[in-house]
Amino acid sequence: MVTMDSELSNSDICRVCRSEGLPDRPLFHPCICTGSIKWIHQECLMQWMKYSHKEYCELCGYRFSFTPIYSPDMPRRLPVRDLVAGLLSSVLTAVKYWFHYTLVAVAWIGIVPLTACRIYRALFKGTVDGILTLPFDMFSTKNLTSDTFQGCFVVICTLFAFAGLVWLREQILHGGGPEWMQRDDEDVRVRLAPLNNNEAEPLALVPEQNVVEPEPVPPAPENAEFPEDADLNANEDNNWIPMEWDRAAEEITWERLLGLDGSLKFVEHVFWVISLNTLFIIIFAYSPYHMGLWTLNMTNMKDYASASHFEGLLTTLIGYCSVGFFFVFFHRIADFLGFQKAKRVLALGYIVVKVSMLSVVEIGVLPLVCGWWLDICSLAMFDATLKDRENSFAAAPGTSIFIHWLIGMVYVYYFASFVLLLREILRPGVLWFLKNFNDPDFSPIQEMIHLPILEHIRKLLISAVIFGSAVLMMLWLPIRIIKWLLPTFLPYTVYLNNETQVNELSLELMLLQVILPALLEQSHTRTWLKGLVRNWCRLVSWFLGIHSYLLGDSDGVVNRDQNNEQNNAANQQEGGLGAAHQALFMMEPPSGFQPYTRPSFFVARLIGLLVSVCISLVISSVIALTLPVWLGRKVMALWLAGGPSVAVTLKPTNTTQEQPSEIKVHELYTAACGLYVGWLTVRAISLVLSWLPQGRAAMMERLKQWCILGLKTIIASFLLLGVIPLLFGLLFELVVIVPLRVPIHQTPILFIWQDWALGVLYTKIACAVTMMGPEWFLRTAIEQAYRDGIRHMQLNLIIEQLALPVIVCFGLALSIPYIIAYSIVPLFISSLQLRNLIARRIYPFLLLMFVVCIIISFQVRQFRNLYEHIKNDKYLVGQRLVNYDHRKKKTSAT
Repeated sequence: MVTMDSELSNSDICRVCRSEGLPDRPLFHPCICTGSIKWIHQECLMQWMKYSHKEYCELCGYRFSFTPIYSPDMPRRLPVRDLVAGLLSSVLTAVKYWFHYTLVAVAWIGIVPLTACRIYRALFKGTVDGILTLPFDMFSTKNLTSDTFQGCFVVICTLFAFAGLVWLREQILHGGGPEWMQRDDEDVRVRLAPLNNNEAEPLALVPEQNVVEPEPVPPAPENAEFPEDADLNANEDNNWIPMEWDRAAEEITWERLLGLDGSLKFVEHVFWVISLNTLFIIIFAYSPYHMGLWTLNMTNMKDYASASHFEGLLTTLIGYCSVGFFFVFFHRIADFLGFQKAKRVLALGYIVVKVSMLSVVEIGVLPLVCGWWLDICSLAMFDATLKDRENSFAAAPGTSIFIHWLIGMVYVYYFASFVLLLREILRPGVLWFLKNFNDPDFSPIQEMIHLPILEHIRKLLISAVIFGSAVLMMLWLPIRIIKWLLPTFLPYTVYLNNETQVNELSLELMLLQVILPALLEQSHTRTWLKGLVRNWCRLVSWFLGIHSYLLGDSDGVVNRDQNNEQNNAANQQEGGLGAAHQALFMMEPPSGFQPYTRPSFFVARLIGLLVSVCISLVISSVIALTLPVWLGRKVMALWLAGGPSVAVTLKPTNTTQEQPSEIKVHELYTAACGLYVGWLTVRAISLVLSWLPQGRAAMMERLKQWCILGLKTIIASFLLLGVIPLLFGLLFELVVIVPLRVPIHQTPILFIWQDWALGVLYTKIACAVTMMGPEWFLRTAIEQAYRDGIRHMQLNLIIEQLALPVIVCFGLALSIPYIIAYSIVPLFISSLQLRNLIARRIYPFLLLMFVVCIIISFQVRQFRNLYEHIKNDKYLVGQRLVNYDHRKKKTSAT
């Protein structure tokens, strides 16, 4: 029987079941809690832990501990027979799981992509032999790796197509179909209403209810009738859904779907995935491709498609256009013949093709065209010609297309971001011709579904004109002005001299990992830009007299909240122009239009506004293209011990005359350097100007604080961004790069700048991995330093808990092998060749020994766990809750 200590009294009760302790059910105090909640039964605690899934007290956070109770006949040490039996059982279990997971991996990573690739290839051969030899090709080991990677791409495309179809179906269900499709459904309901006597009255009452019932937000006309379509056309919707997805979602989990639950049900799922892949390849690749091939042959344009280097993709896109045209054609025929079900299926197919093609155009073609136009307009800036771009495209068409598309996407993204900034400044309704991405009612997929195709083409042309005009004013014209004003400033240097120790990759990593993130993460940049644009708008609106149109009426002349009569009058006067805005492009709802006061000669003032915008864009672009680069060139020239120019001129002696050789710096890095130096200068000036109204004493105090903070930042940056990346880069170079790339008979040359720049990247990756790993002191120190930031920096914490342990570890890893190789080894070995071999291989050898020690310690820990598991399985009879010693706590507190 278990007896409790003298602390237990008759009034103590369990905090769960509120019962007293009994000889067979004693009370325990397992946590730090005191008072009436101190005591608990072990059975009650076990029941609470079972349902709460917690192993610690929810009040004090103390983790409960148990002591095992073993059988009296348990030997002091387990016999070898029990250890061998337990080890064999564990090995058999591990082999079983290894075999199962290997089978799962082979099925999903090998069989599914391989079959997808070879089915795709067999279908596109276009011959009967390719189809007949497909079973033999499945088991062929030729080009296994490349076919697997290509098959992964095919599987990803089919999965995206399937997900896109499901998402498009949800969009149609929630937002309704196009207006012409709903008119067809309304005609069907009118025709079916006399045939259904029992449902004639409800069908007749539904439109009246939809008209009378008020709604908080007036929807589009097609949305008002969609609930009828969802109810009355249930049969057509059921044809769209081949299975009950809700029930499937409840029964199937990811573990069961992929086979990670240990069952073999995934074999059936693999078969269905292969079947779906084949079906999607036939529907979304094979059929459109051959339709496009037939269209090209009919129009005699196959040679032009072959010359584009992307014959397959272009033919498939043309095939999709042809399929959409045939869907429309057969939809009209089905409408004429009265085939309602076929008519709806053809309408849904046309919507799928329409949305797919519009998505490709807006996401792929438009950014690609913008990237090409940017490149064409900037040729003079890099002293290049169209012939150079044609040669690069012919050499690597895929790479050229991807780079131009990426440049265009970046341009479109920043253009949209600038438009969003303008919407925060200007009066609602000024930018009526541009889409409002912040509008909660804006849905590009719904627009693709509902608007006609000609409306989308018009919008795309307008977007292309706006983007192209902006590029002309911000790139092409400023380059011409710069070449006229500063003939020697251009072209930019975009290639580095290979003789320099400054590697282009190192500078690129430095730019992308340190300079640009530090600059872009500052919220002051956006604030300054917003203030600059607002002041420009105020100046131009004051000069042209269009303050009400451009920025709104801030003086309350036309204020809907203060004067309803004036608001109604303004709406009557300016409603025509607002309606014209909406009727012209239909890009923004009427709720986004705010009335304004129209001055005299309004059209002339708007023309003046457009001219002012163009002139301001050109001047801003000229400054942005010259000032940062000029400043960066000066800084780089001083840094590289040069002179007034970018290049550092070296004059090696020759037998006849001196020939200067230039070391040039990539203009991307000079621009980044100048931009960052300018930002720091403006930031310092803004701080000083904000301190001036506080007085001299307060200004000196703030300056002293910022000097101390700057000194702390310099020290922390030197340690975290200088010493640690340098040591990390050197260690990685000696352990991995040098043994792999430098032969044993050659002497490795270490470039400190390159190792440091690469070490910055390694350090960022290591920090990310540390933050994703378990909780330990280094992760805690990094989180604390990140939370403190620069203004509340704790330099002692950074040095003692973050920088010093890492520097000591890296320093020992670099110094100990060097001391062994060059101080201890020469005492025992006289062969220079053997010394060199040891010195070159000691760093990877010590890394291998470190990894072996980790593996051995892990295996020892696993063997201890196995030993405890075997002992518990055979001899463990129970567990007893361990009390917390409150007296020890009181003694330590005293």
